[in-house]
Amino acid sequence: MKKWIAVLPLVLLSTSVLAADWQVKQAHSKVSFISIKQADVAEVHDFKQVSGNLTSAGAFNLTIDLVSVDTSIEIRDERMQAMLFEVAKYPQLQLSSMVNPQLVADLSVGSTLVAQIDGTIELHGKTKKQSFDVLIAKLSDTKMVVTSMSPVIVQAADFGLTDGVNKLREIAGLGSISLAVPVSFVLTLSQ
Repeated sequence: MKKWIAVLPLVLLSTSVLAADWQVKQAHSKVSFISIKQADVAEVHDFKQVSGNLTSAGAFNLTIDLVSVDTSIEIRDERMQAMLFEVAKYPQLQLSSMVNPQLVADLSVGSTLVAQIDGTIELHGKTKKQSFDVLIAKLSDTKMVVTSMSPVIVQAADFGLTDGVNKLREIAGLGSISLAVPVSFVLTLSQ
């Protein structure tokens, strides 16, 4: 679950060079999360399909295809898709935010900016407002990177995912799986 979240507001980069919309480049972007089971066994997972854009007016949207969850274990991916995310009913996580076009308008190439971005996460039929601390780096006039300054903690209960976590725990025969998940992201945007 988690994931998402998080992720994404960061792309709210600057509309500085916003003559055209900025597009999230999947090949150079990553949203990852850490699951913790049995109290102290942590594993890093990610999503292979993310997309999004930032308009010249400052509207940012990020979509994470939940079927693209990658835990490096196929059966676990399938179980997360079916039992946790219920991708047949809730195939995507959506993140949206409005970014002040002046946020990085004066950011020069090679410079960085730390900002807090407020966004709305839609996951598993639930909606939650979330703040993200991000670092924005302007690599060129047409390329930016937005990354989380610290992980975003996603609570299973906030998105109705507690039952899914418990189903995964039971089927795997585990004593525990954490209901709080740290999510990190790196988003590359270009025009």
